[in-house]
Amino acid sequence: MATNQGLIRKLTARKQVIPVLTVDDPDDALPLAQALVSAGMRYLEVTLRTEAALDAVRMIAGAVHRATVGVGTVTRRSDLERAIRARAAFAVSPGTTADLLVASGELGLPLIPGVATPSEAMAAAEAGFPLLKLFPAAPLGAADYLRALAGPLPSVKFCPTGGLTFDTFEELLALPNVPCVGGSWMVPKAALEAKDWDAVRVSAKKTQDKVRALRDA
Repeated sequence: MATNQGLIRKLTARKQVIPVLTVDDPDDALPLAQALVSAGMRYLEVTLRTEAALDAVRMIAGAVHRATVGVGTVTRRSDLERAIRARAAFAVSPGTTADLLVASGELGLPLIPGVATPSEAMAAAEAGFPLLKLFPAAPLGAADYLRALAGPLPSVKFCPTGGLTFDTFEELLALPNVPCVGGSWMVPKAALEAKDWDAVRVSAKKTQDKVRALRDA
């Protein structure tokens, strides 16, 4: 069912952190993305939680050439259609429906479907999706839960998101069934409100330093 999953395979080729961004002011989109990319975070997810989200995606896709920007909080076909019009390179959902999986294949937009149970993971993997979003990761048990899933589902790869922090993401990213994680901790709320993009860059770089250490281990 899944099509056009080449980008997802590229995303899982080495350990990654995907910043999960909620953009209220479209004027923040470019400097925020540039700060993250300059720190080494190339894959960005902009959530569909604000009216500015799709404008932010469109702006980043058009001007921040080292960024690969996707759309998050996708729950229906129309979200995928809007994401494509905004030039999103991929989409991420908090959960999974059969209609959403079919729409991703028909529209050709790479999707990271959200799952929370083994049954959901099995169904999405069987439909041809090589990377699944585990959400909400922290309430589900995070690293312990993912270790438990690795036994019966050894070929399934996860991108845990939800409740992760600078102090907790590293344990998850070190797991063999976790090629990437998503979170917002690298964009401090105070820095975003103050439009202190250098503070964002410094925060993101601290995360990237941990990621590089895992890649080199």
